[in-house]
Amino acid sequence: MEHRQKISIVKADITQLQVDAVVNAANNSLLGGGGVDGAIHRAAGPELLSECKTLNGCATGDAKVTAGYRLKAPFVIHTVGPVWHGGKKGEAELLASCYRNALKQAVAKKLKRIAFPNISTGIYGYPKSEAAEVALTAVSRFLSEDSTIEKVIFAVFDDENLEIYQQLSRKF
Repeated sequence: MEHRQKISIVKADITQLQVDAVVNAANNSLLGGGGVDGAIHRAAGPELLSECKTLNGCATGDAKVTAGYRLKAPFVIHTVGPVWHGGKKGEAELLASCYRNALKQAVAKKLKRIAFPNISTGIYGYPKSEAAEVALTAVSRFLSEDSTIEKVIFAVFDDENLEIYQQLSRKF
């Protein structure tokens, strides 16, 4: 199957998706926060926080896996996106690393269906169009080199991101 057919874009609450893993746009502590991170922690329940406390945080661009607890997804892949500093401090490479490392974790766990949020575009301030281009590029490259993953869903939270992803996805 061509990697383009493995990517879908939906406007959805990532905590409600029935996939093998949802990706959490976490902070370095992995102990919860706002936005997607807070929503995932609330939906998964307090057990997620308890497990995250055992992981000793996560470096920016890296990814770690926990159980999904009360989520429909059995796993959560936590990744820490970069804070936007104008694009001159390696943000694009760090953001691409988030997607690659999350996918590597999914492959290691033999997961087939994974859902990503818009990493770093909330409080971290990464411009939405640039972040979407990095995300689509990194995921497309990974899928063209590794056939393990069957479906990658970009679960966007608003109409603006939906339009950005739909327009950019035509290039991939």
